[in-house]
Amino acid sequence: MRQWSIAKKSKKIRNLRPKRNRLFTITPILVFLCIFTTVTIIPTLIVIPTKSDEQLKPAKEEIEIKSKQDSQSDAITVSVMRKQTNDIEDIPLETYVSYVVASEMPAEFELEALKAQSLTARTYIVTQMLHNKSEADVTDTTSDQVYQNETELRKRWGDTYHEKMSKIHKAVQATKGEILTYNETPIFPAYFSTSNGYTENSEDYWENKLPYLRSVKSPWDKESPKFLDQKTLSIQEVSQLLNIPLQPGTTIPIELTRTKSERVKNLKIGDQTLTGRDVRERLDLRSNDFTVTQKGDYLIFKTKGYGHGVGMSQYGANGMAKEGKTYDEIVKYYYKDVEISLIDETAPTLLTKNN
Repeated sequence: MRQWSIAKKSKKIRNLRPKRNRLFTITPILVFLCIFTTVTIIPTLIVIPTKSDEQLKPAKEEIEIKSKQDSQSDAITVSVMRKQTNDIEDIPLETYVSYVVASEMPAEFELEALKAQSLTARTYIVTQMLHNKSEADVTDTTSDQVYQNETELRKRWGDTYHEKMSKIHKAVQATKGEILTYNETPIFPAYFSTSNGYTENSEDYWENKLPYLRSVKSPWDKESPKFLDQKTLSIQEVSQLLNIPLQPGTTIPIELTRTKSERVKNLKIGDQTLTGRDVRERLDLRSNDFTVTQKGDYLIFKTKGYGHGVGMSQYGANGMAKEGKTYDEIVKYYYKDVEISLIDETAPTLLTKNN
C-alpha cells in the first residue's frame, strides 16, 4: 500500500513538469525502491528464515522428554517378595521405582535429589533382574531396596499421601527409563543415608573393587540429623555379639586402624581382630566410623554417619540439590565416569523377557 501511494504521487508531479529524458524520469523511483527494499524488505527476509529454522529445530529438552515418553520401561514387571507374608507382588517397573523412592528417601527432599534416587533405584532393580535366577526379583527389605506399596504408604503418611506421592511421581517421570551405566553396562548403584564427610571405596567395605565406586568428599552430610550417634553396650553384651571372650571388671585393650575415609578398617579387641564392617553389623552401629571408650563395665561407641558409606549419600545428594545441582550432576559426582542410558538400549532383554 505504501509503495503504491508514493508511486501515484510521483506520476502527478511528472505531468506538471517539462518532458525529460525517460532515463532521468525513472531514476528517482528506482532510487526510492532501492532504499525501501534495503531498509524494509531485506531485513525481513533475513530474520524470517532464522526464526523458521529455530521453530523447525526441536529444542534439546523436547527431544529428551520425547525419548523418555517413548521408553518401554512400563512394559517391564518387577516381582517383589514381601517379607511379612512371603507372597510375591508383581508390579510395573516405574510404579515399583516410585514406591522405592517413597520408602527410601524423605519426600521433603529437593526434587533433584529425588530424581537422583529414582535413577539409582531403577538401576538397582534392572541390574538385579539381569542377574537374578530366583522366583522373585527382589525382597522388600534393606537386603535389596525398601519397598512399601500404596496401602502401606497411605497408612504411614495419612493426609499428606497425595502431596508427597505427586512430588515423587514427578521425579520418577522426569527420569523414566533411565539407568546408570559404566562401559555400557548397568552398574551396582550402592547408596546410603549419611556419610562421615567422605564416601567409601567399594573394596574397603566389600571385597570387590569397582571403578565407579570411589571415595569422594561429601561435606553436606554434616547437616543430616543422623550424622552423629552414640550407643552404649555392656562388656558382656559386646562379648556375646562379637563372639569373643571379654572379662568384665578388667580394662579391655582396643586398637583401631582406619581407611582413607576415616572409617574403621580393623578393630583389635582383646586378642581378636575384626573388620569394621563386622563390628558395625554385629553391634548394629549406624556406621563403621566409630570410636570406642570404656567406662567401667560398659563400652561406649560414638559413630559418625549412617550406612555402609559406599556410593551415593542421600543427604549429600539433597545438599547438592539445595546448591542448585541437577540430578545428573549429583549421580555423576558420586558414581565416577558413569553415563545415563535408557533401558531400551542397554537392557533390551528385559523387554523381551516381559513380553
